[in-house]
Amino acid sequence: MELNLLTICYLIASVTFILGLKMLSNPASARKGNLVAAAGMTIAIIGTIFLYESGGQRLHNYGWIFGGLLVGGIIGTLAAKKVKMTAMPEMVSLFNGMGGACAALISAAEFYHIYKVHQDSPGTAFSDIVSVGTYITIVAGAIIGTISYTGSIIAWGKLNGRVKDFSFKGQHIVNMIVLLLTLVAAVFAYRSNIGDIYIPFILIGLFAFIYGILFVMPIGGADMPVVISLLNSFTGVAAACGGFLYDNKAMLTGGILVGAAGTLLTILMCKAMNRSLTNVLIGSFGGGNKATGTATGKTQGNHKEISLADAAMLMAYANKVMVVPGYGLAVAQAQHTCHELEKILEEKGVEFKYAIHPVAGRMPGHMNVLLAEADVPYEKLLEMEQANDEFKTCDVVLILGANDVVNPAAKSDPASPIYGMPILEVEQAKTVIVNKRSMKPGYAGIENDLFFRPKTSMLFGDAKKVLQDLCAEVKMV
Repeated sequence: MELNLLTICYLIASVTFILGLKMLSNPASARKGNLVAAAGMTIAIIGTIFLYESGGQRLHNYGWIFGGLLVGGIIGTLAAKKVKMTAMPEMVSLFNGMGGACAALISAAEFYHIYKVHQDSPGTAFSDIVSVGTYITIVAGAIIGTISYTGSIIAWGKLNGRVKDFSFKGQHIVNMIVLLLTLVAAVFAYRSNIGDIYIPFILIGLFAFIYGILFVMPIGGADMPVVISLLNSFTGVAAACGGFLYDNKAMLTGGILVGAAGTLLTILMCKAMNRSLTNVLIGSFGGGNKATGTATGKTQGNHKEISLADAAMLMAYANKVMVVPGYGLAVAQAQHTCHELEKILEEKGVEFKYAIHPVAGRMPGHMNVLLAEADVPYEKLLEMEQANDEFKTCDVVLILGANDVVNPAAKSDPASPIYGMPILEVEQAKTVIVNKRSMKPGYAGIENDLFFRPKTSMLFGDAKKVLQDLCAEVKMV
């Protein structure tokens, strides 16, 4: 009877995961979707702790279980409340890495359990004890979970500036060799005797650990959101392996949903950035080839500046204004002030919209969440293709802290590290105003030719302060 109740718990959890994911697709229901999925996860956890039974034995060590839940819950709650919007991508990477580590530890624990049961028969081959399907599940969870862990930790370090991009000649080949060694160790472990299996299994973890580092180290710049999405899908697949291993329906459903969603998002982002998924998998794109100036090293000429009063005048008398939000807006926490400027201009009859690049900020959806926090109506947010169609009807485009996503080099300079990445084609507007703190390059480390073009004017300063002053100036027009 209790096992049936546990099955019902897992069924409820699986349904809430799917409903929650569906609700996350709409900004109006996203918050409720998170709560629904979290409630399902709570039901699955409580059900497992109190109802799971194997060989007539219930789970024990309740002190350790609830102690771990309490410590993890407190740390997670404090971290979620303390984290700034600009640091959300780092937090996602860190939590993703923890998920990968958990999945790898599940595989390691299952491997150790099999070893303990059969350690009195050291001459018995591992392949005689464990079926091929079960072994693949164990080793896949260990490899994918470990790669997700180390890759996510490196991504976390790169996002917060603690880890720099690093690559060397022939790194792609080395990456492939390390990955091949991981698979060879996995085959060798399966063919080993119980008494000799420790070393090959440790080698599996070691090679996977190294591959996770090598895989992410060369990637940087505008490519980081893609690799974060890919690592997220890895964690989902590794968790699904754990679900298979323990026949846990809730874990299996959750892992498949995360893995499938992450994989689809990665493929869509690769298409959006004109990248190859194969190249992502062997870590062969990214900021490792960052240029210190323009990719071609040509002279950029002089930029021109615009005063606050002139910028306010242009915007107040415009028919249509489009804002391109970027990481600078997030750093300055200027989303509320930007929304205020939107309302002031609309009171003057100006049409006001936002152009959102798929990788604006540091991860997909970063700008959408940021603007939603300021209650910006979702229908004012245009996706890249829509925005590119409307730029030619804009009188003014105001770029707030965005750099790489509006860099024309992505279309015109084959030597540029971001060449091939679709961009917001802001130059189609009559006037382009760029707000930045200085002329320093953006996250990809390359200069932006857009800043030196005739239609473009620079408006230097902190995004929040500039927007506050613009609001005041526009009111006086």
